[in-house]
Formats: sequence, structure tokens, C-alpha cells
Amino acid sequence: QVQLVESGGGLVQPGGSLRLSCAASGFAFGLFAMSWFRQSPGKEREWVAGINYGGGITNYADSVKGRFTISRDNSKDMIYLQMNTLKPEDTAVYYCAKTKRGFGTTAPMASSDYDYWGQGTQVTVSS
Repeated sequence: QVQLVESGGGLVQPGGSLRLSCAASGFAFGLFAMSWFRQSPGKEREWVAGINYGGGITNYADSVKGRFTISRDNSKDMIYLQMNTLKPEDTAVYYCAKTKRGFGTTAPMASSDYDYWGQGTQVTVSS
């Protein structure tokens, strides 16, 4: 069965960095675009960053552009989110997600285009 397991969250001071990881299993990982989403208490889940199936095309929400970097290693069935210059407003539970459709040029931003989600990892940015 499809499994997505995130790790790497934690407490960090403003301006600090964290690297999130997501281990995928149970499907042909290299054929699907993947994304990171996040959700804060009382807010809708929002798309953060996406990467196409081959890893050569990435896209980002405006709120994280220039600070976050998404990457993947298809030989290890892993995706990553390097988060730099973290701000208190980045505090959220972060989820990795698998697209419903294989291939494609860019990862979609709508959550309805994703069929599997991890359990999430908490990121807290606070002094």
C-alpha cells in the first residue's frame, strides 16, 4: 500500500533552517509529481512547493519562494524540503503528498489533485 512518512520537523528560531524529508513506498515513485503542503491551526491546508516526476521542474508558493527548496531522489524514493530564513508564519504541520496522475510538467497546486498524504511533521518557528 502507498505510504508517505515525513520527518525532520521541530522547533527553530526565526531565521533558522530545517530540512524535511518524506519517504515514499508502495508505488512507482519516479512516475509521479510530489508536493509539500502545510496547515496551521484554524487555517486551510495550503500548497507550499511541488516537483515534477523527474525532479527537473519545481514550483513554489509566493510566500516561500527564495527561502524553500524542494528536491527529490528517485533512487531512494525520497523528497525533501530545505527551509531557510524561517519565519513565525511558517509554523504549521507540513505534509508531503502524491499526485493522482503520473508524469506531467509541473506539480499541481490544488489538494484535490493529490490522492495520498503523509501523517505530517510539526514545524514551529519561535524565539
